[in-house]
Amino acid sequence: MTQRPATQPGTIQVWSDLLCPFAHYAIHRLLDTRDELGLDVKIDHHTFALELFDGPHKRPGTDSEAVGLGQVVPELGWRLWSAPDWEYPSTVLLANEAIHAAKEQGLQQSEDLDRALRKAFWLESRSIAHRQVILDVANETGTVDVAHLTNALDHGTHRANVSEDHEVAQSDSIKGSPHLFLADGTDAHNPGIDVRWDGPFAAGYPIAAEKDHGWAERLLRLAAT
Repeated sequence: MTQRPATQPGTIQVWSDLLCPFAHYAIHRLLDTRDELGLDVKIDHHTFALELFDGPHKRPGTDSEAVGLGQVVPELGWRLWSAPDWEYPSTVLLANEAIHAAKEQGLQQSEDLDRALRKAFWLESRSIAHRQVILDVANETGTVDVAHLTNALDHGTHRANVSEDHEVAQSDSIKGSPHLFLADGTDAHNPGIDVRWDGPFAAGYPIAAEKDHGWAERLLRLAAT
């Protein structure tokens, strides 16, 4: 069994897909709670590439899940895809590569880029599959060295990191997107949300409920200690 990388003290390791709405919810809740508590906990992002399991991302599934979760946590500002259909990002492998490249600059830089890319997709309908959009979003963070990131993407410096994460994702170590890990061995898969489908995925309707409002604070306090 392939082992995931060890989680460092003071961090929460997050395995997720950029187009997974449950990951968008979990990361938003985690970061907002961390800011409210003033805790010094870093996020270590890893790729759980749903497209390498299921093929190109399917817009109907993403749209319907966003509608379902939007009724539970509307404060995230969910928006249905409003740009032209041909701009919809059926792949986000390059964007994931960029997050790994930003991590070389520091966990804060990769965290900022990850959050900005999710906002660009979920709130602004920007095609985060496109190289220039990724670089524009990186520039907007104000923390990522865009010249360094551009060079890394042009040379594929961190492409192998995405493949290495996928190897781990195919093992029993990671249950899905999102899956969170702490240094003490604590883990949580898709925390806080219960969901069931009324009908088939992408054709039926997701019925979601936030079952646990305190999960983020508990994990953050554990990671901080």
